[in-house]
Amino acid sequence: QVKLVESGGGLVQAGGSLKLSCAASGNIFRVNVMGWYRQTPGKQRELVADITTAGSTNYADSVKGRFTISRGDTKTTVSLQMNSLQPEDTAVYYCHARRPSGTTYVRYWGQGTQVTVSS
Repeated sequence: QVKLVESGGGLVQAGGSLKLSCAASGNIFRVNVMGWYRQTPGKQRELVADITTAGSTNYADSVKGRFTISRGDTKTTVSLQMNSLQPEDTAVYYCHARRPSGTTYVRYWGQGTQVTVSS
C-alpha cells in the first residue's frame, strides 16, 4: 500500500502563486508515476501534471507555462508550483501515484487539498 499526504493548498488572489507538496510512504518502490489531478463539483477528476521516475513530465494544456511539477531527490515527494493562478484553477487537488500491475496499473490517491483562487 502507498500513502500520499498533500500540503500547501489555500486561498490566493488571481495572478498569485501556490505550491503544493505531496509525500509518499509505504510500498513505493514500484511506483513509476506521480502527479496531480484536480476536481470541481459535478466534473470528472482531470490530470493537471505528472512526472515519471525518469523525469518525463506531462501537463494539461490549460496549465502549460504556468505550473511546474518536480520531484524530490529521494523520489518520494512531488511538488506542483502554480503561478499566474486563475479562478478556473479553483478545485480540490489530489496527489496521485501509479505502479504497474501485470497489463494494467494500480492507482493511489491522497486525501485532497483545496485550492481557491479569488477574482
